[in-house]
Amino acid sequence: MAFVISDACISCGSCAGSCPVGAIAEGDGKFEINPDTCISCGSCAGSCPVGAIAEE
Repeated sequence: MAFVISDACISCGSCAGSCPVGAIAEGDGKFEINPDTCISCGSCAGSCPVGAIAEE
């Protein structure tokens, strides 16, 4: 199951740097996770300083 980024995202980019498959990119106002690329490893959730990332 893919992870998603909530509106609590502060666009710091730490999640994108931690993603081993490059599934995270800057979107409109927050970062977004491509569900087709996400391997559900959870690296992004662990790197988010505001807890904006959770399993879908």
